[in-house]
Amino acid sequence: MEVAALGRGVACEAADQRRSAMADAGSVSVPGAAGRGAGAVLDVDHTHGETRPWEIRIVKHPERSESAHFRAAKKVAKRILQELGTDGAEPPYGPGPWEMHHGGSLWVMTGSGWRMYRARVGIEWSMQFCADPEKVDRLRQEAAELVAAFPFTLPALDALGYKRARDLLSTPVTDADGVEAWTDSLFNACVPMSNPHHSGVLPKAAGEHHYPWPTKSADFFKFDDFQLWVTLPDGTHAGVAPVDRRGSGDGHVRIVHARHGTPAGDILAEAQRRRMMAVAPPDSPVALAAFEQQIRPGARSASTRPSGR
Repeated sequence: MEVAALGRGVACEAADQRRSAMADAGSVSVPGAAGRGAGAVLDVDHTHGETRPWEIRIVKHPERSESAHFRAAKKVAKRILQELGTDGAEPPYGPGPWEMHHGGSLWVMTGSGWRMYRARVGIEWSMQFCADPEKVDRLRQEAAELVAAFPFTLPALDALGYKRARDLLSTPVTDADGVEAWTDSLFNACVPMSNPHHSGVLPKAAGEHHYPWPTKSADFFKFDDFQLWVTLPDGTHAGVAPVDRRGSGDGHVRIVHARHGTPAGDILAEAQRRRMMAVAPPDSPVALAAFEQQIRPGARSASTRPSGR
């Protein structure tokens, strides 16, 4: 296996020695990554800057007006969730209370009740202002094709009072008004999520607004005893995944998300550039944290067969 190692002590060796050792092992490292972890001391004798200064300001969020489209969509979504609850079905994305996420929510009525599918892409509320109506209309067409495959959907939405669904699905999106109507509709704006899953930040929670969906989505299907999000030696956080199936005994973990500009982020980017994997060894704090609930207390390596299932 070719790996990019994320060592336990990122500042424990000179960078050239570390790169040489990893190269001998068929791995990849990143120049400058060593020495930037927790406890590292940096000797900075110059800085890089722009001749034209720039800054990012944190300002009060302007009052966000809630469109009639969104009010109607939320109202029917809550009624759908009430129906799911009375049917004894597991609510989408865990128990409520829910916030409505603009994530591409394609609700349909099947022979066994309401189901929600995710659109090819969702349009976050603020992103509507850069949305091309022609491209949004392709999403409308795809949604209309899906709903047409479930003929109970539109009558069921009529019964719940969401009579605008037919117009939304049949009216081409040609301008900003059409983009707004689609963005705030039941078919985009109503992915039900708890607040932590919607907008939380680590270490408490990984909200979809801040973490990439290919990694974040595992929160909803992973084994409960695998820790998807772990703390790295420098205090930042990463998303990790096992490198082999459950029960294999392999305690390596693959870094699948790390903050850009951190040692782990640099290693991950370099590994991806070289079509390799960034992997933490079984005896690293990262792997031990990920498999903590699957290995015996005090174990020094995650490479053991998990207890239980």
